[in-house]
Amino acid sequence: MYTIPIYQPSLTGNEKKYVNECLDSTWISSKGRFLAEFEGKFAAYTDARYAASVCNGTVALHLALLVLGIGPGDEVIVPSLTYISSVNAITYTGAIPVLVDSLEDTWQMAPEDVRNKITSKTRAIMAVHLYGHPCEMDVLVAIARENRLFLIEDCAEAFGAFYHNKHVGSFGDIATYSFFGNKTITCGEGGMVVTNDRDLYDRAVHFKGQGLVNNREYWHDVIGYNYRMTNICAAIGLAQLEQADVLLEKKRLIAEWYMAEMGNLPVSIHHEHGEVRHSFWMVSILVERPEQREALRGALANAGIETRPFFYPVHTMPMYVQNNQQLPIAEHLALRGINLPSWPNLKREQVYAICEVIRSFYGA
Repeated sequence: MYTIPIYQPSLTGNEKKYVNECLDSTWISSKGRFLAEFEGKFAAYTDARYAASVCNGTVALHLALLVLGIGPGDEVIVPSLTYISSVNAITYTGAIPVLVDSLEDTWQMAPEDVRNKITSKTRAIMAVHLYGHPCEMDVLVAIARENRLFLIEDCAEAFGAFYHNKHVGSFGDIATYSFFGNKTITCGEGGMVVTNDRDLYDRAVHFKGQGLVNNREYWHDVIGYNYRMTNICAAIGLAQLEQADVLLEKKRLIAEWYMAEMGNLPVSIHHEHGEVRHSFWMVSILVERPEQREALRGALANAGIETRPFFYPVHTMPMYVQNNQQLPIAEHLALRGINLPSWPNLKREQVYAICEVIRSFYGA
């Protein structure tokens, strides 16, 4: 049992009050007042015109691809260094994920590799704002426009992140969020699809509700999906959204504590690069050499501190191996990366204790 876990949600607002309202009213399923309120306020917070709630972040990605018409024979360019759901969602549609390398400084998808891998079959680019740092959106928007491609933003880890003073998720055709228990704001499980295009929003609502038409009971005109969020999840999400500014500021403060404590250690902390605001979903570090990572994680675990390794690059997984593809920067980052405890209620003395173990590991 870890004394300092990798993550714990902060549920100190109106979560219990709103959930009890759902229970008292019996509106516990996919209808109720909290759904529309959560969607509307989430859209406003993230600078989007429309938001459609769904039951998790993975189906949000699948739904976004569906409403863009992505399907068999299409190619979608996506970073290899990401959580598997980004790539799996592409595969669900029958499309082919085309995996690209990362940038060494920001750890985000490399725009030049994106440009190099565009073919006549490419239909979309999926930008994943890994660990809360924005991608190079100006360049990716330009590439998408030049090549008449859709641009999807996976913002699962980047709620509260900004690129050139604009909230991530507001650059592409459509964007998605996750509200899993370890996200900055959570519903336990949940997700959101946001867009500024009314037609895409209408299609998202249509597909997520089993393809039910508006004006005829139990009449379905497309193959739809049961991707709806429950009123209970929306109630928790709304309570979390009410605290969003406080949660984001606390996570930034925690990142600053780590930076201050580890300034002289031989590790690299994920900093902001360029005119961006990092959401610091996770405080992430790189060790100098791959062989140091598990040894350091072991030392932390022995001290009761939970950590997580970086995601494995998707191109190294058996179902996505293609022609011995090598993406050296993604591979090198993944082998050296550690995510440290980053939950909003983490205390300064806990950060100090974590950094003391790291200092001891390096003999500093």
